[in-house]
Amino acid sequence: MRPQDLRTAGLPAAAVALGVFTAVRGIGALVVAAAAWWAGRSPVRVLGHSWDSVWYLAIARHGYGRTQMWPGPVTGLVQSDYAFFPLYPVLVRLAGGGEWGALVVAWTAAAVAAVGVYRVGELVAGRRVGVLLVALWAVVPHAVVLSLAYTEPLLVALAAWSLYALLRGRWMWAAGLAVAAGLTRPTGIAVAAAVSVTALHAVLVRRSRGPGVWAAGLLAPAGWLAYVAAVGVRRGDPGGYFTVQQHWGSRFDWGRATRITVWRVLTGEPVPLATTVSAAVLGVALLLAGRLLLERPPLPLLVYTAVLLVITLGGAGYFESKPRFLLPAFPLLLPAAAAMAKARPRTAVAVTAVLAGLSYGYGVYLLVIARMPP
Repeated sequence: MRPQDLRTAGLPAAAVALGVFTAVRGIGALVVAAAAWWAGRSPVRVLGHSWDSVWYLAIARHGYGRTQMWPGPVTGLVQSDYAFFPLYPVLVRLAGGGEWGALVVAWTAAAVAAVGVYRVGELVAGRRVGVLLVALWAVVPHAVVLSLAYTEPLLVALAAWSLYALLRGRWMWAAGLAVAAGLTRPTGIAVAAAVSVTALHAVLVRRSRGPGVWAAGLLAPAGWLAYVAAVGVRRGDPGGYFTVQQHWGSRFDWGRATRITVWRVLTGEPVPLATTVSAAVLGVALLLAGRLLLERPPLPLLVYTAVLLVITLGGAGYFESKPRFLLPAFPLLLPAAAAMAKARPRTAVAVTAVLAGLSYGYGVYLLVIARMPP
């Protein structure tokens, strides 16, 4: 069946995209669960109670206020739960506050995100590219995160639908979703940037005068700013949120730490497999960014992707998580999806299947074998 025949066959392309995503990520979750069971670990705890998920569950159950200290010359970290934004824990609490509730919220958000990613791809490049965009997004190396009790699925759901609303000229919908994205993750500011910059462009270049444009541009960053301000008030320090991040070892150093780690990989220093894969993912992301720029995407996609790249590449911290931070940057995959759309359907299916297999293997390696946070 050709993708252009999907509607005539009674299958809307959005449903096909969602079906592809559900099948790919559903199998991925089963593979990780089976590997965890084989290793004598609880599949539910591996998927729903590991690393950052532990912090989210604690916030959902008990609220904020937890601090964990790691004394010593090697670590010296003071980790506060104020580093985690509140929307996902609130939703988890509404879903029961346990591992299954956290997974249900994340999986539901991932499904909503898949449809949103499809809609953006369809609007920009057509139905076939939209379906393939979802397929590629589901099989990137760190796509296992979309099966975990993490915030990336929720952020992508809000970001994709905000960008879609923005592309359709629905300013207040775009701004409202940007506010929610800003309450989800630090990188949610990329959604607000897309809305505010596009609104500014509409006012200055297109001479838009509608009150909705102004309101959307000003409202979009409100969620992110509100949480940062709240942490500052709670800690009695206007820059309290950024102090919390520094205590976690996260800061913006203009890419110095990233360059040092990538250089170690390129010069053949012994590093974990996850470090090598992460460096390779960043390299591919830069190549895709260059290709995307040449194709002159709509301004909202360009701003959103650029901000995510700057935050990811310019920040210091746990290097192996950088590909996860780029997981919401789905517009980077548009050039690859467009290229696959020109190939035969069998070729596109084969490429997706191979990439899915590699993604499954890497997910098992991270979560079960190496037990490293993604």
